[in-house]
Amino acid sequence: MNRVLDQWFSPSLNKNMEIVTYGHFGFALLMLPTAAADYLEYERFLLIDAIKPLIESGKVKVFSINSINSESWLNKKMYPRHKSIRHQQFNDYIYNEVIPYIKAHTSADTPIITTGASLGALHACNLFFKRPDLIAGTIAMSGNYDLTTYTDDYFDTDVYFNSPMSYLQNLNDDYYLPLMRKSKHIHILSGSGNYETPNASRKFSALLDSKGIPHDLDIWGSDMPHDWPTWRAMLPHVLGAKF
Repeated sequence: MNRVLDQWFSPSLNKNMEIVTYGHFGFALLMLPTAAADYLEYERFLLIDAIKPLIESGKVKVFSINSINSESWLNKKMYPRHKSIRHQQFNDYIYNEVIPYIKAHTSADTPIITTGASLGALHACNLFFKRPDLIAGTIAMSGNYDLTTYTDDYFDTDVYFNSPMSYLQNLNDDYYLPLMRKSKHIHILSGSGNYETPNASRKFSALLDSKGIPHDLDIWGSDMPHDWPTWRAMLPHVLGAKF
């Protein structure tokens, strides 16, 4: 399997950011780490191995990046407004730096699908729903799509516009909403085992239904906890069955 490590100094984040690419061909899968982890997390926990056959067959080309969650919502020492600003800077990094990088290493027409587990699922969904003109869909595993879950009751405009459960309720525009409705790849998954919150996925699914946004809701059983064995089963299943 082709594996390439790369990095650059991010103007959006004012720091060096690494990225790893797996594979040669296929649609682009952008992976967001679970919490405060780095770009190699999915490799260390063998999720890359779980989807290796799909990578080697040319079905998917994977790009995995660092999180900055320890510099935003997971940093208990930061002032909440600064966390909110840092989150926006992370969005800028994705839209203005990572997506052009992916296009340069695939093609201008290659669809990009975001994916992540836990907090990475929230980021993956948010990045898609904010910019469905740039991102074609999302695979979200074991997420909670209300950002206030992580903000310790802090709320401002940036929190609102990065919390899909908040801004999608009031979205009725003629540009972004039709793009969301055209996506064939909105996949919301959750287990029902220890530390999972399947009702968060059900609630988000109901919101998408109310907006006429087609999607898959897939709730797995009580034997599927909030942990890596669950995600190592979920992601290859979705990639194999839905793409």
